[in-house]
Amino acid sequence: MDPNLKKPKLVDRVDSVATGGDPCESTRVCRFPDDVLERVLSLIDSHKDRSSVSLVCKEWYNAERWSRRHVFIGNCYSVSPEIVAARFPRIRSVTLKGKPRFSDFNLVPEDWGADVHPWLCVFSTVYPFLEELRLKRMAVSDESLEFLATNFKGFKALSLLSCDGFSTDGLKAIATHCKNLTELDIQENGIDDLGGHWLSCFPESFTSLEILNFASLNSEVSFDALEKLVSRCKSLRVLKVNRNISLDQLQKLLLHCPLLTELGTGTFMQEVISGPVTEFKNMFSNCKNLVTLSGLWDATPLYLPVIYTACARLTFLNLSYATLRSDELTNLLYHCKSLRRLWFDIYTLPSKCALVFEILECKEKEKGIMVTLFKISDEIGDKGLEAVGSCCPLLEELRVFPADPFDQEIFLGVTESGFVSVSRGCPKLRYVLYFCRQMTNAAVATIAQNCPDFTHFRLCIMNPGQPDYLTKEPMDEAFGSIVKACTKLQRLAISGLLTDRTFEYIGKYAKNLETLSVAFAGSSDLGMEYVLKGCMKLKKLEIRDCPFGNAALLSGLTKYESMRSLWMSACNVTMNGCQMLAKERPRLNVEVMRDDEGNDDGQAHKVYVYRSVAGPRKDAPPFVLTL
Repeated sequence: MDPNLKKPKLVDRVDSVATGGDPCESTRVCRFPDDVLERVLSLIDSHKDRSSVSLVCKEWYNAERWSRRHVFIGNCYSVSPEIVAARFPRIRSVTLKGKPRFSDFNLVPEDWGADVHPWLCVFSTVYPFLEELRLKRMAVSDESLEFLATNFKGFKALSLLSCDGFSTDGLKAIATHCKNLTELDIQENGIDDLGGHWLSCFPESFTSLEILNFASLNSEVSFDALEKLVSRCKSLRVLKVNRNISLDQLQKLLLHCPLLTELGTGTFMQEVISGPVTEFKNMFSNCKNLVTLSGLWDATPLYLPVIYTACARLTFLNLSYATLRSDELTNLLYHCKSLRRLWFDIYTLPSKCALVFEILECKEKEKGIMVTLFKISDEIGDKGLEAVGSCCPLLEELRVFPADPFDQEIFLGVTESGFVSVSRGCPKLRYVLYFCRQMTNAAVATIAQNCPDFTHFRLCIMNPGQPDYLTKEPMDEAFGSIVKACTKLQRLAISGLLTDRTFEYIGKYAKNLETLSVAFAGSSDLGMEYVLKGCMKLKKLEIRDCPFGNAALLSGLTKYESMRSLWMSACNVTMNGCQMLAKERPRLNVEVMRDDEGNDDGQAHKVYVYRSVAGPRKDAPPFVLTL
């Protein structure tokens, strides 16, 4: 043990729970030596389980405190870095989340907060031995990345997901100073891409990298520097490059990566290929352990067969960047019998249909021709999902994204038919995210019957407030069937024309629900009240554009302190209602975001409520009013 980290006596700790009775009684539960107990607790990976263990008695609390190496913080304002440092003196790995999830939909201003720098300043003093930092929706500057790279000498792993505020200059600092780096994972960030020169900053002696992901960056990188880096890092397990890497270059990279388990390819466009297709047939022959494949930008039927030799081992196939038609998807999935996870975008009017449309449009623009063409597009989309159902019997996770979720004019080429086909062929399905333009109650009921093990069910009918398009009835019975049949459900996102009956079903049957996302739904305050009173395990509630007002908000007075957060935007909540909540529950942070500082209509247009042991945050911008 580090002599500077002297353990306090049991009586010195600040209790997080009242034990009651004789304090000595709690210590009689177990008299393991400290080092034995700490060794046992170190084998527990789940942060939820470790939190439960710390509540058993004072002895276990202290053992858990000193044996904890990783901390997960789901809201960076729920606690301060000083409190974390005082509670856990030996942390090596931190996962930190910042902005509310609705920031992904541009509903949270960019300068809202969640700056990582104050955390790094505290950690540099208390945790100079920090090895891993995983950030999601945090504000990260180049200065912060340079501070991280120069103040934590043993730093090994950096993961940035949906963060913003930094540029590739910050990545230069990481590459230059982090001599022991094993992971650099850059995903979907709002990054200022100044060029790919940062890859050349790794020292010639650097060999420790195991995970490298820069798929979301746009600029060209020095392939020579990339190849040299990959060739030196003999333990590389994950490599995800951007679309500027050609098939020629990818083939050269794979010769140096025999241990790869995850690969994100570059472009598959014909124009960048220098040789015949036959030269690439054995591209994946050296990757015996490959189980995850993504990328495939602009894949064409001519070169898609290149990956067939690797498909039999794949458990995760991410086609979010691949512009495939349904027949191409069918041929690909035929070779993927072991898939557990599948992601892909539905691109409307695929290339063949688009060409036909252009020709017909030149000749005649009658409505009938256009409708016929749209029907063809529907059949193609559902045909691809039929292939999923027939080829992937082990599938557990399916995500079907729209090519452009913000373009209301795009006609999405999948319907309820494709979803039902998947449910029939994939009975182990437990996680689904499905975007579509139409759905029926009967289809969702069939899906629930076929796949009763859903833990995550997120159905997005992209036209707000759309009913069952066949019966014109609300979609209440659809989600009622899900919560009744799927008793393991933990996350639910609902859409379509929904009345309070949907929320009544949720409150009555969704007893394991932890996260609920709602948009353009409900009839009255009763809907939200049903959920808050019935869902005992609810942790996150996200609501936008619903007719819920002060009565609904205040019905959760006894609930919010056991939840992580509540988000409400474009609802009927007023400032008075928010002030009443803040007065009744002073341990909650009740924040109101104002879009227009000059607008004083009494409405609380965006409300963010979360529990915090650190009190109101000190870095709130002027448009955030903390009550």
